[in-house]
Amino acid sequence: MAKSYYEILGVSKDASEKEIKKAYRKIAMKYHPDRNPDNKEAETKFKEAAEAYETLSNADKKARYDRLGHNVYTQSQQGGAGHGGFRGGMTMEDIFAQFGDIFGGAGGGSPFDSFFSGSQGGRRSTGERGANARVKVKLTLEEIAKGTTKKIKIKKDVKCDTCSGSGAKDKNAVQTCTTCRGQGMVRQIKNTFLGQMQTTTTCPTCNGTGQQITSKCNSCRGQGTKSGEEIVEINLPAGVSENIQLTMGGKGHAGKRGGPNGDLIINIEEQDHEALKRDGQNIIYDLYLNFADAALGSSVDVPTIDGMVKIKIPAGTQSGKIFRLRGKGLPGVQSYEKGDQLVHVNLWTPKKLTDKEKQLLEQLRDMPNFKPTPSKSEKGFFEKMRDMFS
Repeated sequence: MAKSYYEILGVSKDASEKEIKKAYRKIAMKYHPDRNPDNKEAETKFKEAAEAYETLSNADKKARYDRLGHNVYTQSQQGGAGHGGFRGGMTMEDIFAQFGDIFGGAGGGSPFDSFFSGSQGGRRSTGERGANARVKVKLTLEEIAKGTTKKIKIKKDVKCDTCSGSGAKDKNAVQTCTTCRGQGMVRQIKNTFLGQMQTTTTCPTCNGTGQQITSKCNSCRGQGTKSGEEIVEINLPAGVSENIQLTMGGKGHAGKRGGPNGDLIINIEEQDHEALKRDGQNIIYDLYLNFADAALGSSVDVPTIDGMVKIKIPAGTQSGKIFRLRGKGLPGVQSYEKGDQLVHVNLWTPKKLTDKEKQLLEQLRDMPNFKPTPSKSEKGFFEKMRDMFS
């Protein structure tokens, strides 16, 4: 069973933002690639910790993670196609670009010095991260009940096939950045009331790539991306609803000049069913009975998500009666337990009657058993209603 993000960082669910950050920093320092060269196990743990911190350090993501649970959340991050463990959507470049700032002070310099300016000459981003793309997926109740896979064509920025995303005309059109000398980062010393403080920031000339383009690609004009489309296969888990937003990491717009891709945000739209209505995990069905079937009893066919089922209508069934079909509703996103189907009984009154039908009903109306005898509370309710509408 995959570890939860809390277990990976070794913190409790009610841990503060400061405690989460401290726990991540400790683990990332331990398994950092600079300290564990060519160690795949350490690299995996380093990435797992970064993924856990990415979610738990964000209030909205953390709330969604707590609501959905680990397995469903990690599956939803890649459109449901996960195995409940590390989704592997973050690259080393993503981690260094997003979380490098929390390692301040580890290099022995000032409290604002970057940890990544050590033995490897500094980590740098590889371009501008692509924007997130959004897509709306329409699902029927049947698809929501069982889960489904959709193949959707998405228009988005894709990597330029001419320059392979570099933005340069050719290999000779790229040179080392003259501002940062290929480091991707520049250091600045500022005078403050505490004294001189050294800070490390992304190079403004090369945007952290460490390289400058002397001649741009004619196809993408130096951006490394161009308009295109991609067919994406999205695995949607059972029980999703319109208030759940799914994310597929790295399936958004391509990053510029070799930067990481954005994410694909998936919004669910539920299609109306011709007979059934959704109420959370329960399904509602309005059953219309004629007076004879309700009075004498009968057996009727009722539609469900799984097909038609026959239910027994006892003699004397009143309008407003609700029959519960257990387990005929929708599964929960976090569990395999299903809701129920609630069958609401409504008596159907014909609008047009033949002369013979009118005679029969007039005879029935005068019989004792067909005269309602409401209770005192019901009488009071009817009197209030009469006064309200008089």
